[in-house]
Order: sequence, then structure tokens, then C-alpha cells
Amino acid sequence: MPIMDLKHRSRAITEGRDRAGARSMFKAIGFTDDDLRKPLIGVANTWIETMPCNFHLRRLSAKVKEGIRAAGGTPMEFNTIAISDGETMGTEGMRASLVSRELIADSIELVCRGQMFDALVCVVGCDKTIPAAAMVLARMDLPGLVLYGGTIAAGHYQGREVTIQDVFEAVGANAAGKITDQELHDLEEVACPGAGACGGQYTANTMSTVMEMIGLSPMGFNSVPAMDAQKDGVAFDCGKLVMKVLQKGITSRQILTRKAFENAIASVAATGGSTNAVLHLLAIAREADVDLQIDDFQVVSERTPLLADLKPSGRFVAAHMHCAGGVRLLVKRLLEGSKLHGDARTVTGLSLAEEGSKAVEAPHQEVIAPLEKPLKKTGGLVILKGNIAPEGCVAKISGHERFEQRGPARVFESEEDAMGAVTGKKIKAGEVVVIRNEGPKGGPGMREMLSVTGAIVGEGLGSSVALLTDGRFSGATHGLMAGHVSPEAALGGPIAAVRDGDIIRFDVNERVVQVEISEKQLRSRMEEWKPRTPRYPTGVFAKYAALVSSASQGAITKPAR
Repeated sequence: MPIMDLKHRSRAITEGRDRAGARSMFKAIGFTDDDLRKPLIGVANTWIETMPCNFHLRRLSAKVKEGIRAAGGTPMEFNTIAISDGETMGTEGMRASLVSRELIADSIELVCRGQMFDALVCVVGCDKTIPAAAMVLARMDLPGLVLYGGTIAAGHYQGREVTIQDVFEAVGANAAGKITDQELHDLEEVACPGAGACGGQYTANTMSTVMEMIGLSPMGFNSVPAMDAQKDGVAFDCGKLVMKVLQKGITSRQILTRKAFENAIASVAATGGSTNAVLHLLAIAREADVDLQIDDFQVVSERTPLLADLKPSGRFVAAHMHCAGGVRLLVKRLLEGSKLHGDARTVTGLSLAEEGSKAVEAPHQEVIAPLEKPLKKTGGLVILKGNIAPEGCVAKISGHERFEQRGPARVFESEEDAMGAVTGKKIKAGEVVVIRNEGPKGGPGMREMLSVTGAIVGEGLGSSVALLTDGRFSGATHGLMAGHVSPEAALGGPIAAVRDGDIIRFDVNERVVQVEISEKQLRSRMEEWKPRTPRYPTGVFAKYAALVSSASQGAITKPAR
């Protein structure tokens, strides 16, 4: 017997005399009485024609719907928006990226509440669509799951595999005269060979890993690459699975426990994943009413070894990890070291430990290191605090970065100003680039800085210049870079007091970032500080800036209770 009434929500819209008008409208577009007697399953499709990450999702959504029908449900597909981080990087358009996470979650929630779906499958691709899907499942506590469209294949250039990261770094190399315009163009031609999200362990693949580890995605499904022949079958199976989830009455908050979030953090630490995962996991936790704080990331990262040798700091791309054994193999490794909560529940109904026991390791694979020989004894995520970031900031230390730097600040009020200085060869070795007024409120939208960080590396300054910002980084960023500085400058955070020439000290081992001025001097400067005029007085950016919380709280727009 089903645990849950399979039409626990949709009865209110399809059944009874008073719903004849609604049924008539459904029939106008092809639904039958038999269709309407079945559970109504929402299929939230984030397809869009502006980027490779989501370009193939129409095909996958069609397969999801076939699976739902085969398992006795009635699928109803709907669309929402998406913004490409990679395409908008370094432009005004990047301000829309983080804002889109809230809009995507809100729009999916609105359709689900309005149409009274009984369960939900979210088909996602690019960076913000993945956490947005998890946020809405957490809000509504529906039976449901997340299917990631998959990673792009690696490109090939001059006998080596390349990703979009190589293109951004080549921009800096070109500006420095290290490669020609033709070489940059040739790389640009081949770096992204087809549909799928950026190939390294950047934000999309990091959040894909998180979804499998936290339990909202069936393990082994997300990591199948976008254009792999198996992906259609995976999508069909997701359609069938959501019906089982509904029948068993498994809702999202049953999965999204404190243990599940700690497992998710461990997966980011163990794979050298994107710092954006901190922002997104805090946001999902807020929506699920799970007590998760920024300091928890440091605790979990310190006990978790770095095992996956993935780009941007490692050798391999996400497709290689799938072939090596995927997330299941990572789970098996970490469970062997008692680094995970194996009893955490997943959407398949199996525990994380049960899923990990199915791992099959490819012979001679080098992507996921053995537990006794980790790439680094602790994970890649580091939370730094100090007088410049009292609520914390986030750095990714994957084993190749230096752990200390002390140098004079070069302060910029926007990403564009910093980019001009880097490509204009005005940044010197030993300096600390400070970019402020790019936080959630001040941006607004907390732009990623891959254009700047990529250019710094491309200029040959990656090993000698550090960067600090209240904005974000792409998952492709590497080097001594700390983002999410909280409170941000627009909220009167002390990063607003830093001036050119101030000495800034990073010490990763001590978890400290600070400006070397006295507390009295810092207070005096902040007493003189005045908020900047908002960049956008009206429209969606103004609305977001008025509602958004600090990055240390996930930069969500959830109203205070």
C-alpha cells in the first residue's frame, strides 16, 4: 500500500464537480480523464538556447516524461530561466547570475504551488539552476529529485585536453604577449566541443557531486556526461524513480538532514570543488531549516582528505572521474576512513553507505587517490577570518597554492577597474588585489571574478599576487584567492576601509586574513564611510539588493521570521 496519497495535492485541482472548468482546460491541450486521474508530476526544465550547459535538456526532459508515464504518472513540463556564468563573465551581465538562483527557485515554486503537482523532477544544467532546484525542493518538502544534464566533453588543443578555464587564462597570456591572437582564436574554437556544463570540477560539476552526495540526485546519474549515450536512459529512469519516491512518501526534508549537509561539504572538500558550494549549501540549508554555519565548512574540510585530482588545480576533468568510478567510488573511499555519515538517506531509498558499496573502480585509474595516499590530508575549502572579514571569507586551497602572503593592497571599486589594471600590466608581484562593492547587495549580484583571476594567472602572476573580494569566484579559479568577504563593503564591512598601500596578510595555516592597521584606525576610517548610491534604483536588481542577506548566510532573499 502507498504510504502517501499519490494525488495528495493534485486532487484539489482535478477532482469533483467544481473542477470541471479546470479539466476542460487540461483537455484542450491533450490530457484525458485517465491522465487526470493519475498523479500530476511537474518536470521543471531549465533548457535555454543561450549556452551549452542547458542546451540539450529538452531531449532529457522528454525522456524523463516517458519514464513518468511508464510508471503510472502524468508529467507536466514547464520551463524557467537560466544565466550563463561563463558567457557573462567580466561583464555587467554577470550581475544577473546569482540573482537568477532566487528567481529560478521562486518560479519553480510558483508553478508547483499553482498547479498543485504531487511530485517534482528538476532537470538542471548550469551553475545556479542546480542549487535553485534543491532550494525549492527544500522549501516545499515535496517528493522529488534533481537530474543534472551532465558535463561537457574536454576539448583538444595542441595534443592536450582543455576546458573553458584554459581560454580565460589564455586571455591573460595574450595580453602579456605570450601567445598570439591566432593561438587564442584557435583555442577558443575547440575548448567547448558540444553541449554540457564546464568540464572541470568547477561550480556546475561541484554542485552535481553535491546533489548525489546530499541525496537529492540518484547516485551515478549526474556524472554521466551530457552527450554520453547512457544519458537518455538515466533520464528515463529518473522518471520512473520519482514515482517510487512518491509512492514511498519520501519528501525532500527527510533527505536534507544535518548529516546530509556534512556529507555534501565533504564531497566538495574531497574533490577540490568550487567555493560557490559554500554559498549554495548555506542557502539550501536555510530553506530546509537546517542549522548550518560558515564555520562548519572549516570543521568538515579539516577532517576530509583531498582525493580527486580534478581541474582547475588537478589533471583531470569530470568525465574522467565518471569513468574512474564516479561519486560512488569517492563515497567508498571516504567511508573507509569514517569521513561520512553512511546512514544518511538518499532519494533512491538506499543509504549513502549502501550506494557506496556498489562502487566499481576502473583498473589503474588515477583520478581518485587511495585513502592512504591523499593528494592533501585536508580538504580544499578554507574559511579565513580577521579584522577585514569578521564574518569570514572563503578560499580554495587544493595543494598547489602557497599558504602565506603579505603585501600592499591595490584597491579597486569594481571588477572592470581591476581587469584593466591586470591586462594593462599595472599589477606587480607581491601585491594583494582588493575588489570591493561586488558583494550580493553592493554588486548587486556578487559577480564571479574568473576574468580577473584567469588574467592574473595568464600574466604569470598566479604565484605572486593574491586577491581578496566581497564578490565570488568561478569554480575554475585557482591560486591564493579569497572571496565572499563578509560583511561586504555595501553593508559597511571593514573591507570598505582598506586603502592602497595597506599591508594585507594571508595565513592559511592560521586561517587568518587581516589588514595591518590598528583597530582605532579601522574604526576611524569606518566612521567616515558612507554607503554608495545603488547602481540600480529600480527593477529586479534593486529588488534583490533590498532583500538579499549576507554571503555568510547564503545570500538568500528569504524574509526574516
